[in-house]
Amino acid sequence: MTIIERTALGASIDRVDGRQKVSGRAQYSSDVTYPGLVHAALVRSTIAAGRITGIDASRAEAAPGVVAVVTPDNAPRVERGPDGLWSQPPPPLQQRTIVHHGQYVALVVADTAEQAAAAARLVDVAYERAEAVLDLDDPRAVTVENPFGSDQTRGDSAAGLAAADVIVDAGYTTPDETNNPMGLFATVAAWDGDRLTVHDATQWPDATRATLAAAFGVPERDVRVLAPFVGGGFGAGLRVWPHVVLTAMAARAVGRPVKLVLTRPQMFTGIGHRTATVQRVRIGARRDGTLTAIEHHSVQTGAVDDDNLPEPVTAVSAVGYACPNVTTRDSLRRLNIPVPSSMRGPGDAQGHFALECALDELAYSLGIDPLELRLRNHADEHPQLRLPWSSKALRECYERGAERFGWWDRDPTPHSTRRGDTLVGYGMAGVSFFWFQQPCDARATIDREGRAFVRSAATDIGTGTYTVMTQLSAERLGLRVDQVRMGLGDTELPTAPPQGGSSMTASLGSAIHAAAGNLVQAFLDLVADDIASPLRGLAAADVVAVDGRLQRRDDPSISESYGQMLERHDRTDLTADGSAAPATPEELGLAPAGPFAARFAEVHVDADLGRIRVARLVSVVDAGRILNAKTARSQIIGGAVGGIGMALLEDTVTDPATGRIANATFGDYLIPVNADVPDLDVTFVGEPDRFNPVGVKGVGEIGLVGVAPAIANAVFHATGRRIRDLPLTLDKLL
Repeated sequence: MTIIERTALGASIDRVDGRQKVSGRAQYSSDVTYPGLVHAALVRSTIAAGRITGIDASRAEAAPGVVAVVTPDNAPRVERGPDGLWSQPPPPLQQRTIVHHGQYVALVVADTAEQAAAAARLVDVAYERAEAVLDLDDPRAVTVENPFGSDQTRGDSAAGLAAADVIVDAGYTTPDETNNPMGLFATVAAWDGDRLTVHDATQWPDATRATLAAAFGVPERDVRVLAPFVGGGFGAGLRVWPHVVLTAMAARAVGRPVKLVLTRPQMFTGIGHRTATVQRVRIGARRDGTLTAIEHHSVQTGAVDDDNLPEPVTAVSAVGYACPNVTTRDSLRRLNIPVPSSMRGPGDAQGHFALECALDELAYSLGIDPLELRLRNHADEHPQLRLPWSSKALRECYERGAERFGWWDRDPTPHSTRRGDTLVGYGMAGVSFFWFQQPCDARATIDREGRAFVRSAATDIGTGTYTVMTQLSAERLGLRVDQVRMGLGDTELPTAPPQGGSSMTASLGSAIHAAAGNLVQAFLDLVADDIASPLRGLAAADVVAVDGRLQRRDDPSISESYGQMLERHDRTDLTADGSAAPATPEELGLAPAGPFAARFAEVHVDADLGRIRVARLVSVVDAGRILNAKTARSQIIGGAVGGIGMALLEDTVTDPATGRIANATFGDYLIPVNADVPDLDVTFVGEPDRFNPVGVKGVGEIGLVGVAPAIANAVFHATGRRIRDLPLTLDKLL
């Protein structure tokens, strides 16, 4: 596979959408308005399990400004979304059964948002309570084994453990955590006859379109979803949540456009969360550090009425290290909780915590440096596929990170370094993230002025997609960045996959690569028989695109601009489509590699109070070709901040008596603030990946994965106390 040459790529240019955002011209779904628009507010269940026995909406219906109250008694029938779009939650208001606290039981529509919210509080709901199942240890919880079909076995782990000189057998837990993007999720729906237009905070417009079309029995071509800007997502926008369907339902019922903006507490129950896990890791090794076996079992939370998204926690243990005997197993237990979903670094975030902490424990048990242990067990080839990686610079990540951090200068003895009343600890973790790429389409147009318009239905959730795809388009078409306009977030554009799994740059980038190549060919086809064209009869391999022109590869003096070709043939513009689908390992003889990284953390622990501070965090990342060093570094920094939150602060607390989330506000749910974030050192290493023509691997999630275990391992080094349960709070040290 040919890797494209670098020109516009890699430059640390500012975000092309930055001015729109800082000036307020970027229109998010919550900014959208229509003539005659009305507002909706949700009524949520106050029990976690049971059924609705009656709803009295009379007081709400009589309240000022109220247009309608939609309940299970009068809600129209809607269908569940189609298969193949991951799993969609059950459609709202179609039954009277309650399966979690905060479930939507009614919707109020009024002239203003304030009137709708006030009236929603007047809806009286009577319930017949049932005993909720809220704990992973509750024997009543239904257990689903191998829910994702991801369990793996290599060799004989029991025999490998029997042959080991040293075994670590430990349990680790991670709590429920909530995505909490800055922008509140909002949906605006407007019907024009049987045609529906929806503005939504979604990471997957095409899935929203398909789900709404199925829900209301209309053709997909009659549903348009727009999401040109999304105020953050972290995985929360990958599914079509019930509030989206409710907004469209209400708009159809009242015959007016409807806007629904979730409150922050509703964001905790309505758009998913990272699953809690209980994990057991058993690792065996010889005295020289050679791994003989890994067994990794995880149990995670699931909702009682939902088929959860694929989030295998233990998958990293099957491919992370060169170990001949491996068994990984995932289980899920259904609870009366809001539907879990993806959250940055899904599965791998929790799985790495257990695996990398267990390796740290093994290193100390063997008397081998934790970094040296990882180097001795580095997987030079894919352990399961037995194929060479499409790219892998993890060794370089380790070496460069150790050098930048000063790893080899530390005293390796736990509880050995002290500065006054502060205990100092150093920890590290090796990191990988799964490979993920999906089919994608794109379209590219060039007009007589030499300006390009490149577009796809994909979204930009703040990751820099607008910017890096503009750079890639400029590179492929031989244009300046300011000559390229990028269109995203509209289902009337070519089909695109979700912005998730660190896959968008490879998926959309490959489609744009193809569309741009096809557009160059289209220009050559235009002048193929043109005696006035110096490019007559040339093929795409014969030319390069430079400065708005196509020129002969072997003679740059022979060239012609896009505008000249269009003008002579009386064309205002020329358009070409491109599609890309991921290759298979069999096709390339390579194992697809996601990004790799090494994390090194320094922590300071108050010897008397147990308060933990992260003093330094060094990340060295192999993410293939970096299209924009500034936006890529920003992604790693943002992920690392999320990793600090996972390690020290974040915990979505459910009241065991009621099933209510007890800390569903930013005042109670702790997330890192400036004082919690130290200097974050980021370095990129590695070469372009060989599994896609752009040479990229994702950077969205690798920034978070591995931060928590590096910090936990540093806390052990500082204190000599091993904490196996997140978050790492001072009460666990005292």
